[in-house]
Amino acid sequence: MRIGVIGAGNMAAALVRGLGEPVLVADPVAERAASLAAETGGEALEANAYVADRADVVVLCHKPAQLEEVAEGLAGRARVVVSLLGGRSLFDLERAYPGIPVYRFMPNVAAEVGRAVLCYAPGSRAPEGPEAEVLELFGRVGTVVAVPEAQMEVATALAGCAPAFHALVVEALVDAGVGHGLAPEDATRMVVGAMAGAAALMDEGGLDPKEVRRRVTSPGGSTARGLVALERGGLRAAFQDAVDAVVRGGAPPAGRP
Repeated sequence: MRIGVIGAGNMAAALVRGLGEPVLVADPVAERAASLAAETGGEALEANAYVADRADVVVLCHKPAQLEEVAEGLAGRARVVVSLLGGRSLFDLERAYPGIPVYRFMPNVAAEVGRAVLCYAPGSRAPEGPEAEVLELFGRVGTVVAVPEAQMEVATALAGCAPAFHALVVEALVDAGVGHGLAPEDATRMVVGAMAGAAALMDEGGLDPKEVRRRVTSPGGSTARGLVALERGGLRAAFQDAVDAVVRGGAPPAGRP
């Protein structure tokens, strides 16, 4: 299956590096397209239409606001479309690309290391296209989770945006450690290692998050004091606000499917 990518920004780069195979790339910044294509022995093309002509599957990684403009240039050329565009629904996509199979994914940047969580919603014509091959392709860069279209925005907050949220937590903990005298590189190694270990306990060990917290926390101990401070500081409310902001920002206007 020949893959064509429209756009060569961060998400496109993460996907291409994670796949590790030659792809066709087009981007308004020719140098950026050439650089990304060269990483896996692919080819940069001068126009989006040229990518669509030669690709079996066109992956949309351009700016979401450019959907209609890009689709106009690919009309009659694209055969199968995969969208990574945040905030653009299947309704938008199928209106822009009528009559062909459309697949909507929301990945995250961990695709670059094969550890992404990819939320997936198929379009109405998905079964008519190479759905199994598309799912296998994206499964190479992480775990694909089927999500109803109506829940895609909250899935975006939890899977697509969460790496940035987690990184902010790491930054904050590292800053706190440095404030108490640790070298930045040591503090970073400690925090990242502890986060990876906690994730492994939940993912590979099958532990509930509350159970992980319970195992670390002794009554009146240092962890308990730290957790009380986090709760008092409004950590839960801050994460709720973050998810709410993502969902509200990506929801379609009232009256539109």
